[in-house]
Amino acid sequence: MSQVTLKIEEGIACISVVRPEALNALNREIVDEMDQLLDQVEKDDSARCLIFYSEKNFAAGADIKAMAECDEEGAKAFAFSPVYNRIADLPLPTIAAIEGYALGGGMELAMTCDIRIAGESAKMGFPEVTLGIFPGAGGTIRVPRAVGEAFAKELIFTGDAVSAQRALQMGLVNRVTADTDVYAEAEKMAKRIAKRGPAAIRMVKEVIRRGLEEPDQNRAIEIEAEQWAKLFTTYDQKEGMKAFIEKRKPRFENR
Repeated sequence: MSQVTLKIEEGIACISVVRPEALNALNREIVDEMDQLLDQVEKDDSARCLIFYSEKNFAAGADIKAMAECDEEGAKAFAFSPVYNRIADLPLPTIAAIEGYALGGGMELAMTCDIRIAGESAKMGFPEVTLGIFPGAGGTIRVPRAVGEAFAKELIFTGDAVSAQRALQMGLVNRVTADTDVYAEAEKMAKRIAKRGPAAIRMVKEVIRRGLEEPDQNRAIEIEAEQWAKLFTTYDQKEGMKAFIEKRKPRFENR
């Protein structure tokens, strides 16, 4: 039985880990399965948003037993970074819907997503230093960019898990909801996004990324202006503005 599932319904894709006996902890096999499912998501033209959600626990870190005896080369082979980078670079928007534990490699998976929604009882953190290592799948890079250097160092240096409300204060998550509503809240947001101009959403995700990486603010704004103007060659722009003028809902086609 697969430990990772994918469903795509009404434009919303959802990838879930199904390993409840290990609190959905991740290992090389699971991450490789995710990688294969991403192929399906990217090939499905109907997909407008991707949610990562696993019941009861988002992912309680990586499989420590599988890592314990790794040498340097074995650790490189075990690393999740290539797949996590692929998730972060996906053109469609991504949402992490976090129930229960999101620790270590599990929280690093959540950090690859554009938006994070957590249940009120969720616990999030990076306990790697308690094992003699540090986050190695983008955590030391993505977390400071999301919450700032000081909060990132607090999280990573202490290895302590934080509550959903503390994570919200830090900016680690976008919003907190009732535990029973986590997936519903993520799906509601995904459906709202799915109704927007898909060409514009995909392009603006790339523009935001490039803008954050560009040290020259004026050059970043030039990139924004260039990409914004390109949207006026698309069907979706013509349809969106025509629909507004005609006071009807647009029928976007992602072109």
